[in-house]
Amino acid sequence: MRKFALVLAAFAMTAAVAVAGEITVGFAQLGAESMWRTANTDSIKGEAEKRGINLIFSDAQQKQENQIRSVRSFIAQGVDVIGLPPVVNSGWEPVLREAQEAGVPVILADRTVDTSDDSLYISFIGSNFIQEGENAGNWLVRELKGRYGDVSGEVFELVGTVGAAPAIDRKKGFENILANYPDLKIVKSQSGDFTRAKGKEVMEAYIKSPEWTAAKRKIIFGHNDDMVLGAIQALEEAGVNPGKECILIGVDGIADAFEAIAQGKMHCTVECNPLIGPQFYDMVEAIVAGKEIPKIVYSIEGTYDYYCAEALLPWRRTLY
Repeated sequence: MRKFALVLAAFAMTAAVAVAGEITVGFAQLGAESMWRTANTDSIKGEAEKRGINLIFSDAQQKQENQIRSVRSFIAQGVDVIGLPPVVNSGWEPVLREAQEAGVPVILADRTVDTSDDSLYISFIGSNFIQEGENAGNWLVRELKGRYGDVSGEVFELVGTVGAAPAIDRKKGFENILANYPDLKIVKSQSGDFTRAKGKEVMEAYIKSPEWTAAKRKIIFGHNDDMVLGAIQALEEAGVNPGKECILIGVDGIADAFEAIAQGKMHCTVECNPLIGPQFYDMVEAIVAGKEIPKIVYSIEGTYDYYCAEALLPWRRTLY
């Protein structure tokens, strides 16, 4: 705790010059792989404009080397704070240490990193991905008990980007729940890279697999909604009725998922709140003012299924 306080104090002294004037933030966005990410970007940009914050924004196109290059550019430009949603967990220590040595605090936004020294970043703001996976698993267990009276089935998993924190932790959380139900098993698991196109491609392969043919109760769990929506396209093109012949669960809570649930093509989406702009800039302003901030700030999130999706769709459209 003392080490963290000293680091925070050093960052505060460096950033204090911005208190009386304009705050400059560098945000190294990881890409635009999904509707969730687009909403996240809009929130970061829109809130900066609303507050009169000078935002230097970059799009890494889902490549870590591009994000690292952006972070180094922000350091060279002398920004007050850097926002970083890391595309993968590992490989960040050198550039984070460069930022620390330059006195530029880094906020991890949406995703975490693996590091031996957590003083290299000031705070994490975003979702509890393990909890999201557990929420998906708990919903599935309740659904199977209510619909069939037992908890069994074959899960076809659409994994997110390999090495990304949401992919690792959502899988872990989901498996935490499945561990209590031996007749509920993941039979196929492959990365769909968080994109709708890749989700469709993986689902097309799943449909042709012997595991799919042998499965008696087909369940599709995607680490985000876009991959599940791609899977729905693949199922329909193969002549499979997704709403009746499968159970489909996604994560994010995008409007298209709500619409698919309302249409009976999807069953559940676990919310991952992308609209972190206000919380992010509250933290930026606190850092610049030299205030102490928490190491972790989680978003408040819910779980939505066919009982509520249609009624809530107009509200969701206003967000995405």
